[in-house]
Amino acid sequence: MIEAKSHSEIESAKQAILATMRQSHDGEDDTTVITQDAILATFDRVLQALTLAVAGIAAISLIVAGILVMNVMLVSVNQRTAEIGLLKAIGATSADIRRLFFAEAVWLSLAGAILGFLLGQFGSLMLRLAYPQLPAWAPAWASIAGILVALITGILASLLPAGQAARLDAVKALGKNE
Repeated sequence: MIEAKSHSEIESAKQAILATMRQSHDGEDDTTVITQDAILATFDRVLQALTLAVAGIAAISLIVAGILVMNVMLVSVNQRTAEIGLLKAIGATSADIRRLFFAEAVWLSLAGAILGFLLGQFGSLMLRLAYPQLPAWAPAWASIAGILVALITGILASLLPAGQAARLDAVKALGKNE
């Protein structure tokens, strides 16, 4: 272990060490000098790969969550066909029906986002308790972004079911319950 006086002297120190080792080994170049910069660059590449892997997992999770919200909403539309027909029969507009399902999707997504946030905070706390040296804190921007992305995913996934519910004919919808 050798320490250079400053960052700018690292390369010259490395060359001096290599020359000294070559001289003491009869001219053979059989040693390797590794600097902290090289180790940091390796860690940086590993962390970039991990970040990409986590981003891929997150993207898959968002797609699955969006499909889940959409399926729940489509089932809700199918199960509440008579209710939708009754609402339309008493004067609810297609926009009212769309807003109803949109609000339901927002609440469903918000509940999922908050639950995910709390589970993430709990996991982070467990990591900090198990490994006190590890700074397992998610930045505030990442937590806010996670909640917003979950909300946006839920909202986008609600568009198709809400549109389907709004297009239902009141008479046909009331007749399906019989």
